[in-house]
Formats: sequence, C-alpha cells, structure tokens
Amino acid sequence: MTGSESVQARRRDYRGPALFRQGFRPFFLGAGLWAALALPLWLGQFLGVFELPLLVDPLAWHAHEMIFGFAGAVIAGFLLTAVPNWTGRLPVQGVALAVLAGTWLLGRLAMLVSAGLGVLPTAVLDMAFLVLLLALALREIVAGRNWRNLPLPLVLSVLLAANLMTHLEAGGIALPGYPDLGAAGQRLGVAAVVLLICLIGGRILPSFTRNWLAKRGQDAMPAPFGAFDKLCLLSTVAALGAWVVLPDHAVVGGLLLLAGVLNAVRLARWQGLRSLPEPLLWSLHLAFLWVPLGLLLLALGIVVPEVPATTAGLHALTAGAIGSMTLAVMTRASLGHSGRALTADGWTTLIYLMITAAAALRVAASLAPEAYTPLLHASGALWTAAFALFVLRYAPLYLSGRRAQD
Repeated sequence: MTGSESVQARRRDYRGPALFRQGFRPFFLGAGLWAALALPLWLGQFLGVFELPLLVDPLAWHAHEMIFGFAGAVIAGFLLTAVPNWTGRLPVQGVALAVLAGTWLLGRLAMLVSAGLGVLPTAVLDMAFLVLLLALALREIVAGRNWRNLPLPLVLSVLLAANLMTHLEAGGIALPGYPDLGAAGQRLGVAAVVLLICLIGGRILPSFTRNWLAKRGQDAMPAPFGAFDKLCLLSTVAALGAWVVLPDHAVVGGLLLLAGVLNAVRLARWQGLRSLPEPLLWSLHLAFLWVPLGLLLLALGIVVPEVPATTAGLHALTAGAIGSMTLAVMTRASLGHSGRALTADGWTTLIYLMITAAAALRVAASLAPEAYTPLLHASGALWTAAFALFVLRYAPLYLSGRRAQD
C-alpha cells in the first residue's frame, strides 16, 4: 500500500465523531465562530457597552485574537489537512485532534479572562497551541522527508515568536532600546501570516486556475513558478521584515513599494480574469490582490506621512488579505475534502462579497477620519455577517458523517 493509499484507508476506517475526522473540520468551524464573535466583543468594548477582564488594552486583544487566535486556527486546519497528502503519513484525527482543538479553545478563553488568570498562566495556555502545532508540523515533514515544505514550520516558528513578544509586553518586559515589544510582535505576526499567503497562495492559485482552465480547453495558462516568483518572495520577506523592526523608516517605504509592485505583477501572471465564471477561483485571486494593495498603502503612509495610509495598509493586509483568503481557502478545502462539488453556491458567493466589502470599508475608514465611526460599524457588521453565514452554511458539513473522497 502506498503512502497516499494508507492515508485514505485511515480516513475510511475512522469511526469517531465526524468533527474530528479531518483537521480542517474543528479548526475551520472554530475559526469561523471566533471571527464572528471576537469582533463584536471588541466593538462592544470600543463603544463602551461593556468591559472584558483583559490584561492588555482592548485594541491589543483584538489584534492578538485576529492574528494568533483566528488566523492560527485557519492555518492549523489547512496544515493538518494538507500535510498528510504531502507526506503520505497518517492524518491526525480522533482524540489527538480533539486535544489540539481543545488547546486552541483554552487559549481563546484564557485571553478572554486574562486579568483574572495573570500573565504567566495566560501566556502558557495561549501559546501551548502554537507549540503543539509547530512540533506536529515539524515531526510530519521531517518523518516524511518532505523538505520542500520545510518553510511552513519555519513561518510557524516566527508566528510563535511573535506571540511570545506580545505576552512579554503584557508582563512588563521590554528589550533594551525597544520598548514597544507588543506592537512589534503584532507586526511580526501579521508579516508571518501574509508570508504564508504568499507561499501557499503562490502554489494553489496558479495550480487551481491552471486545472480549471485546462478542463475548459483554454490556451492561456498561469505562469509557472520560477525565478520571478523567488524574487517576489525574497522582496516580500525583506520588506515585511524591515517593517517589523523599523516601521516608519523611509528605506522601509521603498522596500514595501517594491514588494507591492512585484506582488501585483505576480498576481497578474496567474490569469485571474479568466476565472470570473467560478467564484471559488476568483475569490482566491481577489483575496491575494489585498497583499500588493496593503504593501503599497503601507509604503504610502511612510513616504507621505500626511496621508493616513499606514493603518489602511495594515487593515488591507489583515481584514483584506487574511480575512478574504481564509474564507476563500476554508470554503474550497471544505468542499473538496468532504466529497462535494468544487463550485460555489449563491450563499458562498455572498460570503465572498461581504468579506470584500467589509475589508474595503475598514480601509476606507482609515483613509477618511471624518467618517471613521460609521464606516467602522458597517465594516464590523459585514465581517460578522460573512463569518456567521460561513458557519451556518458549512457547520453541517463539518458535523456530517459523510465520508471524505480525497
């Protein structure tokens, strides 16, 4: 029996709860629920409706939970589903998967009541999930000798270090000459997730688009991965790394500008306009578009300080690239790995439109201070609605006993 056949046989033989049959099921469901709940919780604090028992200020909690809580769950769901296919090793399922998902949930609860727990217990409970996920990813890639995907646990290591930085600041610890450790940790976390989008998106977007176009007899195909893609990735690593350390330096603005232009050209090489008939495809291309837009807005905010583009760029990368790409990936992976047809229905298409509108309004709120509050409220409502609809549409799939047909 080959490695791939062994993986599929293990999935067929599983007899436990459907939710813990495949890695994407509990983590995509958890990510959707948390995205739909966490933002209203933050907005409630922002508006003074209530106050949560937090160790950190509400804005820092909001940033932390979007990066390490929500995005961390999506990354886990993707990796736990993809790595067995890459390595031919057995998937994590059943009790082990339930324990990992439970660890993620404990981290969210700990952050929610951190003032009552204290700095150290909160940090331990929150970081345990990323530690376990990193160890698992490394074990599978090394055991499967799948060296091509070694950059993924390396990026997870960066995400873990970023999370540690936020907890160190919460504990009153600062590096000499670098007092704003928590904000740097947030930037590093955003950079790590955006780099994952560039790495994984750069693999799946042209591949999915090529397969879809080939089935329809199209001649024009996405450009294959080559030297230009490597240059683009190196430029993005350099720009985001510099932005983490020196977010306001003029040279960093130039690096971000270059990375933004290169990512825009890279996206244009993937024949995205030809994918317009299928929302499962154009949603991925549209989500990736937020990466160059975010980088360019960050550059504009540095080069022209009078323009309030820095916060707009940050939210183009977070609400835009991360929010849109996670929904695009979660919907496609959920359909494909549960034996459903790879096509978006009307509800799924509406999810894509709502998250795009939410991101656009959040960026607009940063660029138009005079209309900040109504735009922020509208963006928050659309974000919450998009993820609530995602949960309503896809939770039955995650809880269903239907067999996967990978």
